[in-house]
Amino acid sequence: MRNLLLSVALIAAPVGVFAAGYTWLTPAPPSQSASSTPSLGDMSKFSTIVSDVQDSTAAGDLSAAETRITDLETAWDAAQPELRPLNTAAWGTVDGAIDDALSALRAKTVNPAKAETALADLQTVLADPSAATIDATGAVATVQGVATTDANGRPLPCEVMLDTFRTTLAGATLSDTTRATVATLQEKGTERCNADDDARADDFFAQGIALMSN
Repeated sequence: MRNLLLSVALIAAPVGVFAAGYTWLTPAPPSQSASSTPSLGDMSKFSTIVSDVQDSTAAGDLSAAETRITDLETAWDAAQPELRPLNTAAWGTVDGAIDDALSALRAKTVNPAKAETALADLQTVLADPSAATIDATGAVATVQGVATTDANGRPLPCEVMLDTFRTTLAGATLSDTTRATVATLQEKGTERCNADDDARADDFFAQGIALMSN
């Protein structure tokens, strides 16, 4: 979720051949509770916004609800650099619940009951985000050895992957052909990230990171 288009400086060069073949590894992380790690802290400012959205939804003012939940999206995105490192499992749970609420209120035809359920679920998660647990049966997915999900299998925020991509690119020594391929993967990853498609964006960014790291 994001409000502003990502700004990316792309290198004009012939398009190389995409890195091919996805390698999905499935390490089994030990079962652990997110509550054993630091909490995300005070979630009241986010909960207050959700309460406003719930009031507007219950009153049938879906336009106001959609406008107000955009405030939540903006505030949550701004807090990501600070909150996510504290507890990635809990952060991912809240992030997923916010995405569900956004999808419900931004549907072409909004189903008020579905929106109210998504908002209620979001409030429950905000009340105790550290109740999230890492699924021992889940798997960290990778693309060519680069992790693209957290331990719960949720796609990593594409902005985080893009930041890693840019850092790797800054320190890489590449041939012209490889640099062209990397630029194309960056362009395609950014396009999918702008479309809120974290999974596909992460795939493109991971391919580029792997290519630059070889």
